[in-house]
Amino acid sequence: MLTRALVLAVIAVAAPAAAEEMTYDDCVAMADRAPATAEKKAAAWQTHGGGIAAMHCHALALFSLKRFAEAAVVLDALGRSRDVPSSGRAALFDEAGSAWLAAGKPGQAVPSFTAALANKPNDLSLLASRARSRGLIRDWKGAEADLSAALAQDANRADLLVLRASARWAQGHKADSASDIVRAFEVYPDYPPALVERGKMKYFAGDLVGAKRDWQKAATSGQGQTAADAKRYLSELQAKSGR
Repeated sequence: MLTRALVLAVIAVAAPAAAEEMTYDDCVAMADRAPATAEKKAAAWQTHGGGIAAMHCHALALFSLKRFAEAAVVLDALGRSRDVPSSGRAALFDEAGSAWLAAGKPGQAVPSFTAALANKPNDLSLLASRARSRGLIRDWKGAEADLSAALAQDANRADLLVLRASARWAQGHKADSASDIVRAFEVYPDYPPALVERGKMKYFAGDLVGAKRDWQKAATSGQGQTAADAKRYLSELQAKSGR
């Protein structure tokens, strides 16, 4: 979801109310409970001088309607707006990148996160988000660079270590990849995403028993996509081995 708290600092300038006395808070609340109505009212509010507050509410409504790409376009435009203080641009580009990812367009998320980083250099969260986007478009070298920069700030992020391990493995840097997984387990013993990744390494090394053990543990202890990936690998392993 788009983050409201950070926007309070960005939308610091009071926007003129529309004829129906629309306010930013009213519009945001409506975007939650009646996004279709909010989308129409926010668009009308923009034509009546609602400015950046109306634009942002419009993006929130579009996001709630799952029109993610449209929301991203509005957020990118907001990030470039001269009406937005420079201190707030990174937050809006960050939201734009997240909306592009929700739309399944990681290639378009990368420029948004890059723009955010231009306004907030070396931000760990933004580096991680751009790395994930780059990984989705198989820009493994770029993803590794971002993850290394992020890990230089916090070496104890098991999630980023696993992501970098994956990026390094994809480039054929197997020893470095294995080192990242070892470090991830030091930070977070039996970390489910690390189990999935180590299982893949064992599988390609011919250790099918070890791979199965890791994936079974990840399928049991993991959640969401991690558990789903582990179960998929187990199913593929079973189909291949015939047992």
